[in-house]
Amino acid sequence: MASPTSALGRVRTFEALDEKTTTRLQRALSESEDTTVFVNGTALQLPKDAHDALLEVLNRFAAGESVSIGTTELLLNTSQAAQMAGISNSYLRKLADAGIIPVEYRGTHRRIRPSAIQAWLDQRPAPEAETKDLPTG
Repeated sequence: MASPTSALGRVRTFEALDEKTTTRLQRALSESEDTTVFVNGTALQLPKDAHDALLEVLNRFAAGESVSIGTTELLLNTSQAAQMAGISNSYLRKLADAGIIPVEYRGTHRRIRPSAIQAWLDQRPAPEAETKDLPTG
């Protein structure tokens, strides 16, 4: 696959913390609303969005969860979107032309958000639901 115009390949997953660290983090988060970040020994006050993101990550670690971090999604070309959906390029173009999967145009080129592909995949019936009503032979 060509270099994607999306950030799908730029996701990093961090494993859950050990139980002792999780317990200490839960306690620290429950005891204080204050979060101070030190970078190279310098205290740094984070803007609200960065503060909220950091707390989200810490709360998930405190809950014993693994955490994945990625950059904001950009756009896929039709080949990349078709590959993500597991369908042919021509079928994806038909879905886009019919307005079933929303597209954005950059000049004459279709660009599709990964979230649009995921939304389409999520609304499709499960494979067993598609075949359970078929007659058996």
